[in-house]
Amino acid sequence: MPCRAAACYTSSPGVFKTAGRGGERPAAEYRLPALGEGSKPALCNVAPRGRGGFQFVGESKDTGCFECCIKCLGGVPYASLVATILCFSGVALFCGCGHVALAGTVAILEQHFSTNTSDHALLSEVIQLMQYVIYGIASFFFLYGIILLAEGFYTTSAVKELHGEFKTTACGRCISGMFVFLTYVLGVAWLGVFGFSAVPVFMFYNIWSTCEVIKSPQTNGTAAVEQICVDIRQYGIIPWNAFPGKICGSALENICNTNEFYMSYHLFIVACAGAGATVIALLIYMMATTYNYAVLKFKSREDCCTKF
Repeated sequence: MPCRAAACYTSSPGVFKTAGRGGERPAAEYRLPALGEGSKPALCNVAPRGRGGFQFVGESKDTGCFECCIKCLGGVPYASLVATILCFSGVALFCGCGHVALAGTVAILEQHFSTNTSDHALLSEVIQLMQYVIYGIASFFFLYGIILLAEGFYTTSAVKELHGEFKTTACGRCISGMFVFLTYVLGVAWLGVFGFSAVPVFMFYNIWSTCEVIKSPQTNGTAAVEQICVDIRQYGIIPWNAFPGKICGSALENICNTNEFYMSYHLFIVACAGAGATVIALLIYMMATTYNYAVLKFKSREDCCTKF
């Protein structure tokens, strides 16, 4: 059963009829105030009422600029728009800050913790590979964010029926469902990225807190300072035979005062925050795409109005 009757038309001044659709509704006639000479035929919306009857809703009017703007703003997928801005910002912070922080980490290891190049050759290759992966992540999410935003515009317009009668196809619903599945997979993957990005923050925080202990008045200037050490080998990023691998006392304090350590520590924090922002953006994408897909699936059924 259709939600609305067929469009009505004027057959003579002051009279309009509704055309029956598929035998479901008989033609009905209604009287309106007589149209003046030169007036345009009245167009109206008619809704089902009771058994075999219709109810006059009102005449359609030519919308002005303000009404047109309101209609266009109604089709903006605000959730997808906010998620896109948040996703772009988070990915930019994660990729940009993470790339620079990884380069600074390699410099610290080479200068202080592993002077032999062969000891950290594998780590250098892994970090270089991660930097290339960062380029790919940035490019992929730039394109994926634009595609999801465009899909949000199209599905929102279809759901709100801003451009006429609602129409959907099996292909459109399949594409929308594919975006739902892909967004869920990316959301789970970025949860892992967010957890992984917290590991270097934890390592640098331990080094920084050890330096703060060395700088404290209770230990500063005493023999106990040289017994406070950081062994980077215990984190597994360099082998146990790496030399020196462990830095103690004033040498460790000098490392904490370097520009590389300060920048790398704070850039890893920002990169971790960017990964968290991307996770939130993907969660918003999940909710928006799932809602749009569910509504499209529901409204594609011919009897959606009678079973609502």
